[in-house]
Amino acid sequence: MFVILQKEGILSAESVCKNCLWATQNGSPRWQSGKLSCLECVGKSESSQLELYQCQMGFRLVNIP
Repeated sequence: MFVILQKEGILSAESVCKNCLWATQNGSPRWQSGKLSCLECVGKSESSQLELYQCQMGFRLVNIP
């Protein structure tokens, strides 16, 4: 499950991605050939070691298993 990280808290990706042109019709990050096409990995979070992503719109996301 992808969530968006903000200073104010955490948002579900679907609440923001549903209006994005790069997302799927159901508002999820788009996968293409086994890779995320709308997100770029930018490193790992310091506290939890989860991979951090940044989307085309500039939001920071993390994938929580």
